Parts: sequence; structure tokens; C-alpha cells
Amino acid sequence: MISLDRVTFGYDDTATLNGLSLEIEPGSFHFLTGPSGAGKTTFLKLLYLEHLPRSGSLSILGEDPASLDRGALTRLRRRIGVVFQEFRLLDHLTVLQNIALPLRVAGQRLDAYEADIMELVKWVGLKARIEAYPPELSAGEKQRAAIARAVVNSPEIILADEPTGNVDPEMGARILRLLIELNTLGKTVLLATHDYGLIRSSKGNVSARLLRLADGRVTRAAAEL
Repeated sequence: MISLDRVTFGYDDTATLNGLSLEIEPGSFHFLTGPSGAGKTTFLKLLYLEHLPRSGSLSILGEDPASLDRGALTRLRRRIGVVFQEFRLLDHLTVLQNIALPLRVAGQRLDAYEADIMELVKWVGLKARIEAYPPELSAGEKQRAAIARAVVNSPEIILADEPTGNVDPEMGARILRLLIELNTLGKTVLLATHDYGLIRSSKGNVSARLLRLADGRVTRAAAEL
């Protein structure tokens, strides 16, 4: 599903990731932890192809991003859903329009997906808010809208960057349950977080592995959580 072999990446002359090797299996659930500034967001940007490695090799869904032209790279990105900590919703679009945006960008006819979109809206608990605009939403509502947008085109990989960082513990637990449900549907989920309480709360609900990023390298926990 995801394979990194001696990957190095950094900004300017600083190597944030240094000789990183890792395999992430299809259908797995991983928590990514590490101290602030360790490079968790940079690591996720490599996985959703905002950056390419300086050296080493990266394979996503059997593809080498460095060998792809722009069109093929765009198609590969559509197979990856991303949930950002800062939501990245467009304030001039309604909740429904924000969620449907990936389909619109991909040139899909929205009327063909109307039933699926509404089912997704109900799943994240936003049916009553579909005509609201992001400035009218709570942080938890924004994050649930962001999750729905990330999965509306049924990606195979879900990357979540501190998705509970801006919400209260109760909403954080609800967001975690949504991500676990996606994993039970066969999605590969990688969730970056510094909240060990959130990680502990997942025990018994999902077979998750713990990854720790520090000093430019990722290490695995010895066993499932």
C-alpha cells in the first residue's frame, strides 16, 4: 500500500526525514506520534504527494510518484483522502458544496452521486447543516465536514493530520470513531496525533499499530495496541 525505502526529505539544507524506511499494509490502522517539530506533517505531505523525496524511493498504491506525469499524479492523489487539522474548508461554499468539491474538481456529475453524498452527510451527522457556511460551524462540525470531503470519492488511503487537535475530548472521540469505521470498510488509515489519551481510547475498538517519528526516522511499536 505504502512503501518508503531510505527516504530523505527536508527544507533548505535541513533533513527533516533522514533515511526513513517503512511499509504500511493495506487495510491497516496506524497512529503516528512524535514530539512537536519532529516532522509528522512533513511525513504526511510526502504520503499525499505534496512533496517528493530528495533521495530514496517512495511507492504509493504500487506507483512511483517520481515517475508519473502530471495527469497520472493527479489520478493517484485522488486515491488518497486527507483530513487537515485546520479543516481547509472554503468559506464561500456551503457544507454540502465543500463535501462534494472533490467530485466537482474531478469533473464528475454531482447528480449521479447525490444519494451517496447525502448518505455521507448523514453518516457524519451534518444533515441539518448542509446549507450552512463554514464560519457558522463549530470546530467539531468543521472537522466532520472535512472528513466527509476527504472520503467522498472513496479513496483507498485516509491520512489525518491531528484531526482532533482543535476539538474537545468528546468530539475527538467521535471523530476517532468515524475513522475507525472507515478502517472497518477496508480503508488504510494513518492518523498523526500527540494525544496519547486518544490512542489509549482506541484499544479494543481497532487493531492499530503505533509509529513514532523522532530524529528523522520512524520506529514501530512491538505489538498492536
